[in-house]
Amino acid sequence: MANHRIVSLLPAATEIVCGLGCEDQLVGRSHECDYPPGVESTPACTSSRIQDDGTSSGIDQSMKVLSQESQSLFALDVEQIHSLKPDTIIAQAQCDVCAVAEQDVKSMIGDWPGKAPRLVTLHTTRFAHLWEDIAAVAEALHVKEQGRNYTKALKTRLVDVIEKASRVSNQARVLCVEWIDPLMAAGNWIPDLIGMVIAENLVSKAGEHSGWMTMDEIVAAKPEVIILMPCGFGLERTRKEAEQLWQNSDWQKLKAVKKRRVFAVDGNAYFNRPGPRLVDSLEILGEILYPGLLDVTHEGRAWLRIQS
Repeated sequence: MANHRIVSLLPAATEIVCGLGCEDQLVGRSHECDYPPGVESTPACTSSRIQDDGTSSGIDQSMKVLSQESQSLFALDVEQIHSLKPDTIIAQAQCDVCAVAEQDVKSMIGDWPGKAPRLVTLHTTRFAHLWEDIAAVAEALHVKEQGRNYTKALKTRLVDVIEKASRVSNQARVLCVEWIDPLMAAGNWIPDLIGMVIAENLVSKAGEHSGWMTMDEIVAAKPEVIILMPCGFGLERTRKEAEQLWQNSDWQKLKAVKKRRVFAVDGNAYFNRPGPRLVDSLEILGEILYPGLLDVTHEGRAWLRIQS
């Protein structure tokens, strides 16, 4: 196996690199890469320009101001990256709001002094694209066999959830919320996950970017289960941010709310990242929708029920 010097500019890619057994070749990461444990000791090569005042509405406003000023939401530490002398840089082309934009990375490589590193770009917008991204990284790092074995292990867990969920006759109507203020329905790979646990995804469409929605649209969708997964928020922050929803009388009248089937998940660690832990996300959905069906337990650590 060839040794590489890898800079990963998004958390999902870092998790793939480590899952392939190449963590010792990782010389740089994004400021958001925090898994697996220990990766934080690797030098960070990006930073966020978004002003985080602790609320989803404040973050949204900061992002809009940056957009109006034609500024990227994330900054590359070009000097740091040059000093690390990478031969491989992994970036993404899926969402400029989620990580450093591919064009910014290409511009940096275009001005590279001497031999430029190889750019590997990940493109996940649907769940199935995860396998393509793992294969692309494995090929770039010359570990194709490890890539096949890693994918096989993940698919084995995936199939276990799907087979068990398929035995359940009731198909719940599920609304996944990716932002709370303003409200946003979770798109991209999330509808795929909902479909794999034999449930009906509401409002958003698979493969399409997450879109804004109104409370009237939520009421019209008649969700039986609501799962809150704000992008970049951990479990406790999501629980706290969700408190404002119960101040809306229309929200209180929803069937999912009355039946106490509103849940918070750790979106930052699982659902928001198009990496290997999407399989964990599927297991979490299985636990939420079908209590006792699976042998795994993420409750309390990755998800919890919100009652008010």
